[in-house]
Amino acid sequence: MTTLVVTRSEDNSISHAFQEEPILAEGDVLVDVSHSSLNYKDAMALDGNKGVMRINPLVPGIDVVGTVAESSDPRLPVGALVAAFGDGLGEFRHGGYTTQQRVNAQATLPVPERFSAADAAAIGTAGYTAAICVNQLLAHGTTEGHVLVTGATGGVGSIAVQLLKSLGFEVTAVTGRVDSQTAYLKELGADHIIDRSLLSESGRPLQKALYDGAIDTAGSTVLANVLAQVKWGGVVAATGMAAGPDLPASVLPFILRGIVLAGGNSVDAPLDIREAAWKLLDEHLNLEMLRSISNTVQLADVASAAKELLAGTHHGRTIVEI
Repeated sequence: MTTLVVTRSEDNSISHAFQEEPILAEGDVLVDVSHSSLNYKDAMALDGNKGVMRINPLVPGIDVVGTVAESSDPRLPVGALVAAFGDGLGEFRHGGYTTQQRVNAQATLPVPERFSAADAAAIGTAGYTAAICVNQLLAHGTTEGHVLVTGATGGVGSIAVQLLKSLGFEVTAVTGRVDSQTAYLKELGADHIIDRSLLSESGRPLQKALYDGAIDTAGSTVLANVLAQVKWGGVVAATGMAAGPDLPASVLPFILRGIVLAGGNSVDAPLDIREAAWKLLDEHLNLEMLRSISNTVQLADVASAAKELLAGTHHGRTIVEI
């Protein structure tokens, strides 16, 4: 039983079923899937969340890692190890929790040689998104100094902390679990760790300028406070909505401090943005660290792992072995 299908019934009850045959999405590259991963969106899809589960039934899995079975793109020859992340997989179209899937060539890249298939899955959408956000900081002029990372024990935050440290930044990590996660965050490279509660209450539109840049996975009031604490000319890369999609902020940080708010969209990113993210990962991701924060589950056990992720009792990366 090698394809996981989530179905939402008319009464909104959710069922999970396994079948032998894959359900193929549209796409110009056919991949024999060996691995996927468990991201927050995957957990939401497995829970039947309508905001993520846009087709019904759905094969979840926003990450596809495997070898090319059919392709007309010379970048992606038959037999090559490739990765396709985002692009509507596991949301608008059937995804990677299956042995075979069609993907779009423009959202698919060869996996750099130093990464195995399991490594690529451990990176997954989370690591690729972290790399996009770090590149946003670099592209907009924040190339050194002190950077804040919210949601630092999550998949995006964990890899962002390590990449930033590798690039020479001073890093402050934000978590709601300071007591239990300090050692973990220090191992990733965090120089300082602060409690999420310090950013969770509404504050003044301009606060003490502490950081040269930030990567935010929370949104809402947390992001508003982050913006208020960034120094003149700093860059904030926003990529998450864990605290909400709203932004109760002021224009003052943008006008008076000239800061930049840049989005990190991993779903619709064009090929050049994807290539730049993989280049950064290839050059700066610590493989020993990645493997130390990753665990592997079988496809049959992914729904149970998803419950832990939604409950907030999980950190790091989860590889799904198909």
